[in-house]
Order: sequence, then C-alpha cells, then structure tokens
Amino acid sequence: MVTLLSIIALGFFLGMRHATDPDHVIAVTTIVSRQRSIRQAALIGALWGLGHTITILLVGSAIILFGLVIPPRIGLTMELSVGLMLILLGVLNLSGILRRITETVTPLQPSQHSHSHGHGDYVHSHPHSHSPEKHGHAENATPVGWMDRTFGRLGLYQVVRPLAVGIVHGLAGSAAVALLVLTTIRVPTWAVVYLLVFGIGTVAGMMLITAAIAIPFTFSESRFSHLNRGLGLFSGVLSLAFGLFIVYQMGFINGLFARNPHWVPR
Repeated sequence: MVTLLSIIALGFFLGMRHATDPDHVIAVTTIVSRQRSIRQAALIGALWGLGHTITILLVGSAIILFGLVIPPRIGLTMELSVGLMLILLGVLNLSGILRRITETVTPLQPSQHSHSHGHGDYVHSHPHSHSPEKHGHAENATPVGWMDRTFGRLGLYQVVRPLAVGIVHGLAGSAAVALLVLTTIRVPTWAVVYLLVFGIGTVAGMMLITAAIAIPFTFSESRFSHLNRGLGLFSGVLSLAFGLFIVYQMGFINGLFARNPHWVPR
C-alpha cells in the first residue's frame, strides 16, 4: 500500500512539473492571451491537460502493456507536430485571425443578450435573441447546469482548440514518459495507474499555470490596452520562434529529413 501511494504521489507531482515544460507553457500562453477571464483561462488549461492525458494514457499504455516500439522517424514526426502546431498558433495570433475566430464563435453576439428562465425546478440563463426562431435551445432540452454555464461561455471552438493542442503535445511526450515508467515500475497495472495520475497532475498544473498567465492579460486589458496588445504579440512571436526551433531541431539536427534519423525520447 505504501508503495502504491508513493507511486500515486510521485505521478501527481511529476505531472504538475511536466505542465511547466517550455513548449507547453508557450502553447497555452498563445491561447490564453485572448481570454478575458481567469476562470475561463483555468478551464482552458484543464482542457489542454485532458487532451494531453488522453494521448499519454493511450500511447503510454500501448507501450507498457503491448511492448509497442515507436520507430525513430515516427517519434521525430510526433515531436515535429508540436513545432508545427506552435507555428500555426503563433501565425494565427500575430495575424489577428485567432481573435476574430474567438469572437465569431463566442455565443454572445451583439444582437443577443442573456436572460434567465426555468424548466421546472431548474433555472438558468443563456444567450437569447428576439429574432424569430432564436430562442437558444428547445424548450424540452435541459442541459447539465455546470456544463451549460461553463462551456456555454467558451464556445465550441474555444473548447476544442486547447483539447486538440493538448492531444498533439501528448504525442511528443508519451513515449518518454512510458519508457521512464517501465524502468522504475515493473507491474504493468501500476504503471498504467501512474500514467493516469501523471495526467491528473498535468491537468492540475496546467490549470494553475493558465490562471497565473491570464492575470497580466486580464489586468492590462481595460487599464493598459497597449501593454495588453504587446503581451499578445509577444506570445505570438514566442510561439512562432519556438515552433521554428523545434522544426529545425527535429528535421535537421535529429535527421527527420535525412536518410538515417536518430531519436531519443525525452
């Protein structure tokens, strides 16, 4: 029991530390730079961590349970995908496309407002328009309150985006985490439990990081608009530069574009 508790504790805290890796922080900074709420920023961090955990658990479990071996070229391609994703996020941020997409898909449009009503003993609010056929949802559809209040504000795009980014990041780190676990935990079931707890720790760590990152953006938006724009531009440039560095590292230094690639999971 002591050993299992030690594994759980170690996995959780290492997962929180894993959330602080530079490529992780840069990616979520680019996303969070357009958020106006610390709470929503923390939720974005949780979604990123969930996507990361899904990939870590699936790929890591395959390595642990079935002895899956990832060829160097595939491993380098997975890490290259992180660089390409960072480049895309940087370009979208710098071009203003990221902000326009976010504003377009956010449920509350200028012609809408929010109002409260009840379904039996359930009272909630949602976007509403006085235009015909714009009630917001069917009268007989009563969503789960927390989901309606939380994800409704984000919009589908803002929910899918950090989840997809987390999944891509999980591809790059899953092999290294699984191989590290195999060298220290000999029981496959415990190793998979470790991966799950590691993922939960990553979710918690990323929630704290995104909430902390959102503070200067939220504070400067209404008080220092030039500083707010500068922070957004800086996050875009940083994401673009770091993405290009990863592409160069994987493609040319580690030989993905050469005949004999060499890859060490880390």
